Amino acid sequence: MRASSDLPRRPGRVRRRGTRRPNRGRIILISIAVVIVVLFLSARFLAGFFTDYLWFDSLGYSGVFTGVLGAKVKLALIFSTLFFALLFTNLFVADKLAPTYRPPGPEEEFLARYRQLVGPRAMLVRVAVSVVFAFIAGVGVSGQWKQWILFTHARSFGTKDPLFHTDVSFYVFRLPFLNFVVSWLFASLVIVIVITAVAHYLNGGIRLQVQTNRVTPQVKVHLSLLLGGLALLKAAGYWLQRYQLLFSSRGAVDGATYTDVKAQLPAIYLLVAISLTAFVLLLINVRRRGWVLPALAVGLWALIALVAGALYPAFIQRFRVQPAESTKELPYIDRNISATRQAFGLDNVVTTPYPVDAATLTKNDLETAAPTLSNVRLLDPDRVINTFRIKQRLKGYYTFNQLDIDRYPINGSATPVAIAARELQDSAVPQQSWEGRHLAYTHGSGIAFAPTDKVGPDGAPVFVDQSSPKAPPQLTKTGVYFGEDLGGYAVVKTKRKEVSLAASGTEVQTEYSGKGGVSMSSVVRRVAFALRFGEPNLLLSNNITASSQILYVRDVRARVAQLAPFLTFDSDPYPVVVSGRLVWVVDAYTTTDNFPYSQSANTDDLPNASGLKGKDFNYARNSVKAVVDAYDGTTTFYVIDSKDPLIQAYEAAFPKLFTANDKVPKELRAHFRYPSDLFRVQTTAWGRYHITDPGLFYQRDNAWNVAQDPGFTQQGAQVTTATSTNSSGVIVQTTSKRKIDPYYALLQLPGDKTQSFVTLREFVPFSEKGDVQLLVSFMTVSSDPDTYGDLRVFQIQVPDSDQLPAGPLNVQSSTQSDADISRELSLLDTTGSTVEFGTLQLLPIGRSILYVRPLYTIPKNQSDLPVLKKVIVTFQNRSYMDNTFEAALTKAFGSSPDLGTVVGGATVPPPTGPTTPPPTTDTIASLLDQANTLYAEANVALRSGDLATYQKKVDQAFNAVKQAQALASPTTTTTAPANSSTTSSSSTSSTTVNA
Repeated sequence: MRASSDLPRRPGRVRRRGTRRPNRGRIILISIAVVIVVLFLSARFLAGFFTDYLWFDSLGYSGVFTGVLGAKVKLALIFSTLFFALLFTNLFVADKLAPTYRPPGPEEEFLARYRQLVGPRAMLVRVAVSVVFAFIAGVGVSGQWKQWILFTHARSFGTKDPLFHTDVSFYVFRLPFLNFVVSWLFASLVIVIVITAVAHYLNGGIRLQVQTNRVTPQVKVHLSLLLGGLALLKAAGYWLQRYQLLFSSRGAVDGATYTDVKAQLPAIYLLVAISLTAFVLLLINVRRRGWVLPALAVGLWALIALVAGALYPAFIQRFRVQPAESTKELPYIDRNISATRQAFGLDNVVTTPYPVDAATLTKNDLETAAPTLSNVRLLDPDRVINTFRIKQRLKGYYTFNQLDIDRYPINGSATPVAIAARELQDSAVPQQSWEGRHLAYTHGSGIAFAPTDKVGPDGAPVFVDQSSPKAPPQLTKTGVYFGEDLGGYAVVKTKRKEVSLAASGTEVQTEYSGKGGVSMSSVVRRVAFALRFGEPNLLLSNNITASSQILYVRDVRARVAQLAPFLTFDSDPYPVVVSGRLVWVVDAYTTTDNFPYSQSANTDDLPNASGLKGKDFNYARNSVKAVVDAYDGTTTFYVIDSKDPLIQAYEAAFPKLFTANDKVPKELRAHFRYPSDLFRVQTTAWGRYHITDPGLFYQRDNAWNVAQDPGFTQQGAQVTTATSTNSSGVIVQTTSKRKIDPYYALLQLPGDKTQSFVTLREFVPFSEKGDVQLLVSFMTVSSDPDTYGDLRVFQIQVPDSDQLPAGPLNVQSSTQSDADISRELSLLDTTGSTVEFGTLQLLPIGRSILYVRPLYTIPKNQSDLPVLKKVIVTFQNRSYMDNTFEAALTKAFGSSPDLGTVVGGATVPPPTGPTTPPPTTDTIASLLDQANTLYAEANVALRSGDLATYQKKVDQAFNAVKQAQALASPTTTTTAPANSSTTSSSSTSSTTVNA
């Protein structure tokens, strides 16, 4: 492309000064039309961009929005400018090197027409081509904003890798971005070379259809310099590739192993030398101006890359390493063990021998362990979720998405409870109009919770009565505007009052009083929201005023992920009541896959909802607790691991997003739980990485597996392979590949004097087929404030490995192989109910292991309402089943402490003093008569169409029945009726606890 000054001008008419081209007005109109069309097509994108900013700003985190956007724009500008300068300069040089004389040839006619068309606009064409390609090459770089933020805010790990003796921070913060830059430059230079070669062709410097002098000497010089640049970039890429060896998966473990260090690394150094040699040859070619040296450079590089870079390392791995892997790899396995334990926080695990040699448990042992026994979980969250939904939803448009285990003080002592927020079920609201779904029915209401160690006489949960002023925890703000799986949006502070729930359970009108939400104070904002949600009513509705606010991104996991997209989040947000408000706690992780020598995490048994599931990482920290207020959506990110260099980098980049650990309210900290997703990853890794001797590690001597899941149903649901059954058709042996889930428990660990709220998971010896299921150890992690995150392993000590206690799968087999239990399970399963097991819980008592497992039945005629039917106690490979936990203990050991696990009155646990006289039959009959009267009045209201009165009367009748049931139940009962088969399980009313 030659400059216009180099080309002859065509004669033409000279336009008189001051005259206008006749089509200029048309061009202006077309341009305006194009702009309008573009704005129309991008209106929704612009509205989304604008409302996203408003959302961040409403939460006080606009700095995150502008910080991320700024990083993206900065990267796009830097790399677009770099590409533009690179391409424009070479196109300019290509035009300057265009030959003044072009020999005639078949191509000349086509090129002459091109030059005639482009010649007067050569500069414009150069700029246009450079801008277009720079935009394409630069805009995509904005996706590297996370790496850029880490690159520019690097923090030291204080640990050096054992091969290059470089701080780990280089690999985590610097190397990923440097690799990207080198790769981008190489690809960009290739594109520039191609475009430059085309420019030389169009200018005549390259002729393809002539016999001689196809490329002018000047063009050869230019292309040689560009190819030399490629050689330098390739050398830089090889230099960085050395560091990538520390993440190799070629050997027995991840990291640079024998072949990588002894063969691949020398080959890389050789390739660096060859690349630099190629650069020198291409520089020499500037003077020689031929193709021999470039061809020699490329050929030499290709040969060395194939032989030294691929064939030689493969040869060493196959014929030197594999025949003697157990000795060749030992130093590198040792490095891998040390790095992996550090990367996953396993270097501070405290291992405690736990001798198990007592054949029996004495009455004294049971009495001593009474606090632990009294906290055994009889209510399994996965089993009783439907009970909560049926008995505590209060209105048909509420639901409970998930139950979580926590601890709250009841009667002065910490008690494990199942707690859930009563959330709005948008699809079930009675008014499915736009106004009903977005203005009237906007939120859930309050919580429901029940102690997990208590049940009523009917086997149902004993719900804590929230109306009592003494019942912890108390909520002053009951509205649940933000929760789990809550999509869409709600408009509050409108002329249309919201529907809420009073303490009595009746519907009332209310108005949102929180600070959260984005103001809809202007027409521009309302138009933007109408475009974002595709809903004209947001602009047209008369109910919306200047004081109205719109709440969106109401799912708590989506909310925190949008605020902190550089963090990874746990699968299980859980509700906590703090100072009268309900908040959600979401655990957040910092991860990387660039920790040298660390083994990649195994995430196979993580829940699908986990942000860690399927993610490639070899370092993880639970560095942040994200807390979302359920009422107004206020979100706070508490840094609980300030030593983590990754979170330090993000704190430096977004200082206003994070809150220091010492700012966590004491009441909130008391309810922090160690995240189960991270604990799954750690326990899976610990099965092998508890071994510190590299030789034993390689041989897998003393390696462990996480115990297999015993399944939940009598028929062995979640068991993935064939099983054997007894004569009654009940499974007695299973081979499950699914790992047992960790579970939260409040218990006294061996050697401790007090109880701890911990997460627990069991281990069995490693076996290829998973056929060895004896208990070899169990790991716990504390959630107590003073010892939060402390990992402890209790390793079973027995005289002989054959005397190891049974593991979870053995316990289940023992249970189902017992003739009496098997017969009763079969009977329960064939009498119109489905039998389901709860969580199998391990209890270390004295110097023995005791297993406890609740058993539920789901009557087919009660809307899948499960009730606790039996409790199974397993000790020394013998299982004992009875109606209550105390009865099962008595059957197993001849006696049991009074644990108060079955209650029927108004206190938990049952009072130990003199009991009050039972209520008279007249009182109960009066309440039932009152319920009948209210029900009749409700039917009258229904026939007259007064739905509000109908609902009110039904609620009052229901409350009267509940009061009658509570009075009818003995207040000091500690055991269920002796014959559970004759105990009625048809009641769907809720037993309440006035704590």
